Amino acid sequence: MQFLAGNAVALLENGEQYFPALEAAIDGAAHEIFLQSYIFDDDLTGRRIADALVRASARGVAVRVMVDGFGGRNFVAGLLPRLRAAGVQVLIYRRELRPLSLRRHRLRRLHRKVVVIDSHVAFVGGINIVDDFDAGLLAHPRYDYAVQVEGPLLEPIVASAQRLWRLVAWASFRRRESQPLLASPRTEPAGDIRAAYVVRDNLRYRHAIENAYLDAIAAAREEIVIANAYFFPGRRFRQALVDAAERGVRVTLLLQGLSDHPLQVYATRALYPMFLARGIRLFEYHRSHMHAKVAVVDRQWSTVGSSNIDAFSLLLAREANVVVDDAGFAGRLRASLEAAICAGARELRASDWQRLPLLRRGMSWLAYQVVRLAIGVAGFGRSH
Repeated sequence: MQFLAGNAVALLENGEQYFPALEAAIDGAAHEIFLQSYIFDDDLTGRRIADALVRASARGVAVRVMVDGFGGRNFVAGLLPRLRAAGVQVLIYRRELRPLSLRRHRLRRLHRKVVVIDSHVAFVGGINIVDDFDAGLLAHPRYDYAVQVEGPLLEPIVASAQRLWRLVAWASFRRRESQPLLASPRTEPAGDIRAAYVVRDNLRYRHAIENAYLDAIAAAREEIVIANAYFFPGRRFRQALVDAAERGVRVTLLLQGLSDHPLQVYATRALYPMFLARGIRLFEYHRSHMHAKVAVVDRQWSTVGSSNIDAFSLLLAREANVVVDDAGFAGRLRASLEAAICAGARELRASDWQRLPLLRRGMSWLAYQVVRLAIGVAGFGRSH
């Protein structure tokens, strides 16, 4: 992880802020667009962004879209033919997934949410291209974050986007779509923020995002605030949080209360007694689906990205996070998290867990064992 100075990093909360900024940047593109997303849904929001990409292609911009084959199933059936007909280059990352296979190479997914416009501006975060209100099913928007980046950090972001495009094009026998960059990264200073771009892949950077978290937690002296949608940390990560709490650091976890994956939520809840017994504060977000993957440490270090804190994100999926070393940015993110806790979260205490019916606690224990078994079958080591 290499920190680069001189960046402008804007925090974008929810699709309400993210999608207008993304659409405006696409409409301003003159040369080249790279877009990577786990989900690109065929809904109002997906069609809105697809329309912008079609407009860009029509004016001669090279548009390159990569969507995960599992998360983007609706994209493949709906939007893909229209985009290709408009001249957009589209690659699908691992289109096939065998439901009965838990082997690691079968489960590797593209989970990054990265967009690069003309190598001059980039968007990185956890927000998929999907309706913020889940097609009207939610009263409040899905809770998530992204960042808009300009400055020297564009160099590693652009290089990573192009590298993955070439890799998938080669693996898909679509070598004709591997073309040189049409715009060089704009790396002159755009602000005064130090930031790093951290990716997780299956080769050189298998533990990069996890290690970034662990280093920040180990260095914490006052406060750690983590908001993470799918939270099932391994032994090293759990111990790091416990060690921090035992040396007097205030540790706060904001986790899902309303989930679209009940098994994982129940499994996470099996960890609650251990955290609560060590003074770690736990909040569950119930206002809408929480999809955030962010953290703030000591009001200085912060991260926004796509990586959950579970074995499948930290050890399997292709992820991307921006790590920021800046008190001003950390303050804005922390204030946003505090507002979310006040408006839509409920604190859980040790007594709350003890009052739960025995059946509920048993379901959490069973879910925990099922998830552990799945991780073991996928071939992860005991430490995870």
